[in-house]
Amino acid sequence: MKNFQTLKFLDLFHKLFENFGINYPVMRKILAVKLTMDGRRTPTIFNQQGKKKKKPEENGFIKSLGMYVLLSVMLIPLVIFGENYLYQMSIFFGIIMFLVMTSMISDFSNVLLDVRDKGILLTKPVEKKTLNAAKTVHICIYLFFLTGALTIAPVVIGTFRHGVLFLLLTIIGLILVNFFIVVLTAIIYYFILRFFDGEKLKDIINYVQIGLSVSIAVGYQVLGRAFSIVDMEISFSPSWWQFFIPPIWFGAPFELILQRHYDYFLVMFSLLALIIPIISIFIYSRMMPSFERNLQKLTNNSGGSKRKGLRWKGWLVRVICRSNEEKVFFRFATNMMRNEREFRLKVYPSLGLALVLPFVFLFNEIQMNSYAHLVASKSYLVIYSCSLMIPNAITMLKYSGKYKGAWIYKTAPIQSLAPLYSAAIKVFIVNLFLPVYFILSVIFISIFGWKVIDDLLVVFVTAVLYTVLCSNYLKDTLPFSESFEDAQQSGGLKIIIAILLMAVFAGIHFAATFIPFGVTIYLILIVISTIFAWKLAYKTLWNYSSK
Repeated sequence: MKNFQTLKFLDLFHKLFENFGINYPVMRKILAVKLTMDGRRTPTIFNQQGKKKKKPEENGFIKSLGMYVLLSVMLIPLVIFGENYLYQMSIFFGIIMFLVMTSMISDFSNVLLDVRDKGILLTKPVEKKTLNAAKTVHICIYLFFLTGALTIAPVVIGTFRHGVLFLLLTIIGLILVNFFIVVLTAIIYYFILRFFDGEKLKDIINYVQIGLSVSIAVGYQVLGRAFSIVDMEISFSPSWWQFFIPPIWFGAPFELILQRHYDYFLVMFSLLALIIPIISIFIYSRMMPSFERNLQKLTNNSGGSKRKGLRWKGWLVRVICRSNEEKVFFRFATNMMRNEREFRLKVYPSLGLALVLPFVFLFNEIQMNSYAHLVASKSYLVIYSCSLMIPNAITMLKYSGKYKGAWIYKTAPIQSLAPLYSAAIKVFIVNLFLPVYFILSVIFISIFGWKVIDDLLVVFVTAVLYTVLCSNYLKDTLPFSESFEDAQQSGGLKIIIAILLMAVFAGIHFAATFIPFGVTIYLILIVISTIFAWKLAYKTLWNYSSK
């Protein structure tokens, strides 16, 4: 088995683990197996054309870190311009916490909530404490790589700009932030596991993940409100409620030590940055046995929620699905998205963000101007931001926990796979995007008035066209035919390009508002384009009859 460099580095701290009563050699072997399995990818049942063969030990997550390094370049201005360390580093840690916490919810919650290890390892002479430590260290290893990729550029440039002491404070702060995030996520899940059971528990966890994503986005905005900008000067007015904003805790030591501003609030914030993560680790270690016992509830399938079929959905299927094959695949895709908890875990949090993000922009507009100015402006176009969740959701349609059952596509008496793709896209639009957009539209009409109805129709039709364009990401595979283990190999560059494309659509719409009847004309053009794109989208798909 490969001796990973990460494990060699971990060997330097083996005494520390042993002092906590952890069998380090056993924990190391468990980690070696986990890291080896992370580097392997189960091949799909279909050979994908144009897909390169990967090396057996290649880890998709490690490869994806290049995109995070590129993202880290955008954080450089935060650490090199000016010396208002409290503001700059609070925003810096706020962004890092937002990105890492979001990744923790979507990518690592399944590791934290995994119960399969217990059935395999606890039947062997392996202590629970050792197994729990291996699980925690496994998550921390990947958070280390993720955080390192996100911060390497600003940290290196910031060290040249501010000195070695800046580097030391940043490293310590990032370590404490990661500990705090892991423990905070575990504590939240712990209280959920205590009060819910069976199928209901699994559904509640998905909703909590949505709530966490929304809370992170809202909290990031609250962080910005802690500072005020007057005549291009950033000022900070200490207040009691700022003690509940963690990024300010981790930004305070830079102002305290590098600028030598020995303020009472700065001292207290700095102490919280050090004490709270340490206390949370202690609490985590104490509650871990109870947490693991409650995890067994995830294996309990009792109390499954009964879903009643809705008549209007049956009517909708008959309206939007033209062929019997498409109707069958529509119901199939509906059941897959409804029952795939891994899919919901990765997509539902973005639905929560899609609901909140437009109001974040509106709130910023109100802060800079006034509500009256907001209503009279074209700020309703920020509703385009709800479409940012589409590329990720469409990409996730190719994955499934039951991907081995994809052989059924070959046995199905169909001539073309076009109905499968179109049905999957329609299910996404009807079941996921449309409810979010309807809620936003009602609120936007109440804010801006009936004058924006044409614009809202344009945005919705554009979102449908945008979804069809993004569905090109599915054409190299089949819906629900790949393992979620391969999800980390999804092309981040493609998603970024798709997001930029939506910005182009929004720009065209904005330009149309300056032309008499421009929005109406643009609506007609975008409807025609969408119909045309939908008809052509799946004509070149793989035809089983020719294979």
